[in-house]
Amino acid sequence: QVQLVESGGGSVQPGGSLRLACEQRRQRTYPYYSIAWFRQAPGKERQGIAAITSSGQTAVADSVKGRFTISQDNAKKTLYLEMNSLKPDDTATYYCAFRANVASVNLDESVYNFWGQGTQVIVSS
Repeated sequence: QVQLVESGGGSVQPGGSLRLACEQRRQRTYPYYSIAWFRQAPGKERQGIAAITSSGQTAVADSVKGRFTISQDNAKKTLYLEMNSLKPDDTATYYCAFRANVASVNLDESVYNFWGQGTQVIVSS
């Protein structure tokens, strides 16, 4: 089992920055895995934002490319999402998701096994 705990959400003005974190609470070590950030705005479908694999390969959605950066600290088992130049359209609940035993930068939510509860980001003036 993998428990995911997101943090770092909040309210910010347009143009501001936030850094989200996702702590992975897992006793088992997975040599191959994928972990990703998704977001869901009110009334919209969940959208894949960025993914990273156990080997460090990354992918970022075009909608946030150049503004958002995904990274991980393997020692801390923590995933990060650095978000800069935030826009009102970035307002959403942000989730991290974990896929065990497969290292693939996939932004399709259906392939992920474990999900966090989400952290809310509000971008408003």
